[in-house]
Amino acid sequence: MLKEEIWIEKYRPKKLEDVVGQVEVVKRLKSYIHARNLPHLLFSGPPGVGKTACAICVARELFGEDWMNNFTELNASDERGIDVVRTKIKNFARTSPLGQAEFKIIFLDEADALTSDAQSALRRTMEKYTSSCRFIMSCNYSSKIIEPIQSRCAVYRFKPISSAAVDERIRHIAKIEGVTLTDDGLEAIRYVAAGDMRRAINALQAAAMLDKTVNMDAIYKTTATAKPEEIVDLIKHALDGNFMKARGQLDYLLIEQGLSGEDIIGQIYRAMFDMTIPDKLKVDLIDRIGEIDFRIAEGANERIQLEALIAHFILCGANKK
Repeated sequence: MLKEEIWIEKYRPKKLEDVVGQVEVVKRLKSYIHARNLPHLLFSGPPGVGKTACAICVARELFGEDWMNNFTELNASDERGIDVVRTKIKNFARTSPLGQAEFKIIFLDEADALTSDAQSALRRTMEKYTSSCRFIMSCNYSSKIIEPIQSRCAVYRFKPISSAAVDERIRHIAKIEGVTLTDDGLEAIRYVAAGDMRRAINALQAAAMLDKTVNMDAIYKTTATAKPEEIVDLIKHALDGNFMKARGQLDYLLIEQGLSGEDIIGQIYRAMFDMTIPDKLKVDLIDRIGEIDFRIAEGANERIQLEALIAHFILCGANKK
């Protein structure tokens, strides 16, 4: 039996050298560790690329075994109002660090969820308690952080994890857990992850719960993801003018596999770049994909919108001929 443990927590990096796919960021952060000093930091990038791991690793390496006494983590998506800045953050920042630490660290995860009032209150706190406290903020979109806070921080931009880094880490975890990972299974994990290491590890664990041998079918089944060739077939049927076949393929994805409209739209968009379609036609199709994606996000009926997208593909395919 596999251990009932969340692998993403089990294999969370314990030191900066363990963070994969962010060589330049890790190198620059190590220089702060050696100097025993730290500016306010802003980590920006997509989910699952190591932002939280880097923040915790910095605290571990700076403070050693007592790192939890001088480190606090707040998830701004849960507590994001001005009262949090005025109470929790301010009270922690104003107290002196414990032990031999020169300062404390406040880590604000998902800081782009902080309200504008909370961010405005935070900038004064950052200045006032610099002698005893440093802030590390992580966000998916740095544009949602107000300029005064960005100017007070050293900004680090994290990139999606490369396919090679995902392959290496997933093979390593599979070997430790005694899981047999097939080549097509690894390829499927790479496709599902799309640069998100957290998603890759969770996909591996979910599939490993079904069978010790993880293959492509297990990955797509447990992650509610359509196979790329199924999406390509949908697009080809539409461009060839076969509405009923395209609609049947859409029914299979929506009803049999239970995919959401947003999932299908995202995969259609990704598939466009792997197909040999004239650039002019591809531009027209992607423009309509963006329009349909917006409509679904705004609450439109996803079934009607997806069939409208198929209809547009058919019209574009007919014009091409």
